[in-house]
Amino acid sequence: MREIFLCKYGEIILKGANRASFEGLLRRELRFRLQRIGKYRVSSGQSVIFVEPAPGFEPDEDTSEQAYKTVMRTFGIIAVARCAEAEKNFDKIRETALTYLSEKLSSIKTFKVETKRADKRFPMRSFEISAELGGALLAAFPNLSVDVHNPDVVVKVEIRDDAAYISAGQEHAAGGMPVGCNGRGMLLLSGGIDSPVAGWMMAKRGVQLNAVYFEAFPYTSIQAREKVIELAKQVSRWSGTIMLHIVSLTEIEEELTKACNEDYFTLLLRRYMMRIAEKLAVSDECGALITGESMGQVASQTMEALAVTDSVVGMPVFRPCIGMDKEEIITVARRVGTFETSILPYEDCCTVFTPKHPKTRPEIPKVCAEEEKIDIESRINAALASAETIKISPFYKNSAE
Repeated sequence: MREIFLCKYGEIILKGANRASFEGLLRRELRFRLQRIGKYRVSSGQSVIFVEPAPGFEPDEDTSEQAYKTVMRTFGIIAVARCAEAEKNFDKIRETALTYLSEKLSSIKTFKVETKRADKRFPMRSFEISAELGGALLAAFPNLSVDVHNPDVVVKVEIRDDAAYISAGQEHAAGGMPVGCNGRGMLLLSGGIDSPVAGWMMAKRGVQLNAVYFEAFPYTSIQAREKVIELAKQVSRWSGTIMLHIVSLTEIEEELTKACNEDYFTLLLRRYMMRIAEKLAVSDECGALITGESMGQVASQTMEALAVTDSVVGMPVFRPCIGMDKEEIITVARRVGTFETSILPYEDCCTVFTPKHPKTRPEIPKVCAEEEKIDIESRINAALASAETIKISPFYKNSAE
């Protein structure tokens, strides 16, 4: 019996005259993601996308599960139903439901049947299909009873143009917008909890991600680098391929500690990072920077400090976590799958030379006066010249694997 995935749109339905371009982008994204898993055919019609094995391809259980998870993590899809396809006559629908749902219905106590008749030419009405099929399932599975308010399983029948589709309900998927429909952004990716969440949230709004990680070897370790690469890989399961730039700030940090007032160190370093990230963003044709900052979480994330760091760049800085508290961010990190990696105890470059009394309400003229003590452009150019770029995907193999 052939299993297919019915993928329901989210916001794409509301796009009016532009809807076809969003649908096309989403289909291309699905084909790209599934090609490493198996031979799947992706098509659309009647406000859903159909993902089905190509003729001659018979996926095993593990392959089907991997394909399903991939579809569930594709932004632009709000829900996915795993379905069996049946001919459009009631006898075939009943036979398919009894076979396809047998294992699921044998292990539960309550159910109900819901029918959507998109093809109005089908002779039976929706409530008639639900009633007839519900009776057949009750007769076949003595363990079952009907509960229309809070059933263990909702058996769904969808009568569409080409076939009928039977499922044990649908699951909420990634939602959001297709990746790439809203441009490209440069994520400042640290080893913490917040920045992977920020990247995920912007990818959910259709932004294609590139990323930059700042290291300070030997003050930061190889393990810290591998941790960030793993975080990028985990985010890429949702966002697609990420070009990750790794930039050394060792010389910059050492010069800052020698030449500048310690209280300004974190702010000065952040301004360097923003300048470098912007140059990489321009080179990569990104339209914005993305950070994981949350208002007031640390000294460099006060309103005044954020204004100081933003003043050195000319492109928008998106901070999707800005109004979230730590527990809210952690909740998203667990959903994304990055939390356990983020809490691994490896240092990042912002914590190596943390001042005892960082400025929380800095003034831009005083910060600029500190910057005049060092050669900004030469240090930035040297850091960019040594940058390393890695193409990260869900299939990337790092040295730890």
